[in-house]
Amino acid sequence: MRALRLDQPTGPAGLRIAEVPVPEIRDDEALIRVRAAALNRRDLFITQGLYAGIRLPVTLGSDGAGEIGALGSVVAGLRAGDDVVIDPMLGWGEDPRVWDPAHSSILGMPRDGTFAQYVAVPLENVHRKPAGLSLEEAAAIPLAGSTAYRALFTRGAVRPGETVLITGVGGGVQSLVLLFAKHAGARAIVTSSSDQKLERARALGADLAINYATNPDWAKLLRSTSPVDLVVDSSGGDSLRRAIDAVRPGGRIVVYGGTNGDATIKMFPLFWKHVTILGTSMGSPRDFAAMLELFENGLHPVVDRVFELADAVAAFGRLDAKGQFGKIVLRVD
Repeated sequence: MRALRLDQPTGPAGLRIAEVPVPEIRDDEALIRVRAAALNRRDLFITQGLYAGIRLPVTLGSDGAGEIGALGSVVAGLRAGDDVVIDPMLGWGEDPRVWDPAHSSILGMPRDGTFAQYVAVPLENVHRKPAGLSLEEAAAIPLAGSTAYRALFTRGAVRPGETVLITGVGGGVQSLVLLFAKHAGARAIVTSSSDQKLERARALGADLAINYATNPDWAKLLRSTSPVDLVVDSSGGDSLRRAIDAVRPGGRIVVYGGTNGDATIKMFPLFWKHVTILGTSMGSPRDFAAMLELFENGLHPVVDRVFELADAVAAFGRLDAKGQFGKIVLRVD
């Protein structure tokens, strides 16, 4: 089979299409014929050597959708040929509150991932594709969708009528946070330095869109005009500091990333306003199943662009440039 392989962490230019054996499956696994797979920033970081515990060579890719090629054992409700989507979180553990750091991992390193014609995954990670989604759309939701669901619902405990601030809208996770927040009946405020991304967010239902580059005092603006109940942030850095200023007394902030580096925060608004800061990452099996149910009710993820597997280096370049809105998908023929 064809697979997109990384032998050395020399950046996306080091990726190559290789002919490798179709993986063999154990009795507790399924062989999935991948038809579409989506990029995550995790994949980019691995190519750049910026991810912990890198083991090479490897086939990257956490997100994937396709059909079942073979099942190691009989599974109720699933059979060969069914269209499915893969939960990329492997071995979450017994505690739904937090993943097991000693035994869990994410598909696509160290275990070979979805940037290939076939991938072997545990049966418990195989889910029927939501009927209303194309395979490209289904491939766009696994890691970003479970992360967004956990941040907004499991950790953030969003309620109808609340106001949610989504900082740095445009990436796969934050675009899904926006969709989920509106679906849950919340008011959504988004920030970005790109007017084009803000316009896209408005089209998805954002109630207020702020360019933080041209409005550096956006936190002060929100304090006076739009009390914020919940912030979902992936940036850290100055974004987190300003989120603490913006959130209302008793509000919550959920952080799932740190693309802008470590944050130096003001302590006074943190304790004076009784702000709760919650960390999160990925999603549990329960989160993943609940997230998929949202897409059975008419929701569609935002797919930025679809590339062929042979054009993966160009796809990684678009991800690295941070110009996308939504998910970048690879078609695997």
